[in-house]
Amino acid sequence: MEKDITIYDIARELNLSPTTVSRALNDHPAVNQKTKQRISEAAARMGYRSNLFASNLRKQHTNTIGVIVPRLNSPFMSSVLSGMEKVANDAGYNLIISQSLETLQKEIANAKTMFNSRVDGVLVSLSYETENLDHFQSIINKGIPVIFYDRVAEHPSCTSIVIDNLQAAYQATSHLIEQGCTNIVHITGNLNRNVYSDRLKGYKYALVDHDLPYDDRNIMINNLSEEAGEEAARKILAMNPMPDGVFVSNDTCAVSCLKTLKQAGVSVPKDIAIAGFNNDAISRVVEPNLTTVNYPGQEMGEVAVRVLLMQMSGTVEGIPSNTINLRSELIIRESSVRSKVGNTKKKAVLS
Repeated sequence: MEKDITIYDIARELNLSPTTVSRALNDHPAVNQKTKQRISEAAARMGYRSNLFASNLRKQHTNTIGVIVPRLNSPFMSSVLSGMEKVANDAGYNLIISQSLETLQKEIANAKTMFNSRVDGVLVSLSYETENLDHFQSIINKGIPVIFYDRVAEHPSCTSIVIDNLQAAYQATSHLIEQGCTNIVHITGNLNRNVYSDRLKGYKYALVDHDLPYDDRNIMINNLSEEAGEEAARKILAMNPMPDGVFVSNDTCAVSCLKTLKQAGVSVPKDIAIAGFNNDAISRVVEPNLTTVNYPGQEMGEVAVRVLLMQMSGTVEGIPSNTINLRSELIIRESSVRSKVGNTKKKAVLS
């Protein structure tokens, strides 16, 4: 394996001082243009690579942002990362992306990696197992900004970026009720996380406001995967009486549930009306198209990096509070429309 070429190798090759070579490679005005050209050509010929990492360390920053996600195989998270990449790249930053795989142990290891990599800021969506933020404290103590997005927890030194999950779930459940559903199953994820606990609250509030009873047996908690949707559908088919509505906390699980129910002879939405969450591309492909909550993942990623850049530069005046709420909207499609009152073009905007 060839060793890295250094400025000392170039200096020996050209019989110049290392200082002159270093200045020339950094376009210093003290070195004349002819010498700069000669050094540049030698550097290219010899395969010299600038050590940007070391250079940035001397400037007390690395132009990198650490991102910790629960899972990379998520359409929503892919949308968030796309927004992050766009804004970060435009600002001259690179992302270091890692996934916790929904475990606290992996999330702790990810946080340590970010700390040791000397990232300039960290963006985190918490795992299912995370109950406290102790493993981020060493980062925070160093004055490195940490922002939580989507799956968040309160910390006095950190900003959270979310949507109003409670209100979004309330709207989705209310829509199913308005379509005539009176026995609605809610399929959701780990209730340790704000997104799922808030959606459960919204579901409950909608039932109360429409004078419908709440039943623990109508709550299914799983990992919201495709397989979980199939299993949820099998449980629904075994219920007596069978529910007439299903509200699911993500589209992957909702679509899988819908397809399994249809394969069993259930008519959607006539027998069971279904609504999902996130507005993933799959919601527009499945037949019937899935009613869902549009969760602005791309926007969330863009806002997260913009706020982080402001905090890294010491600009906090433009940040409204410790929690930033983005807008979402209920998109009503054929999977839930059971009456003439419904309109597949309708959008209920949530603030």
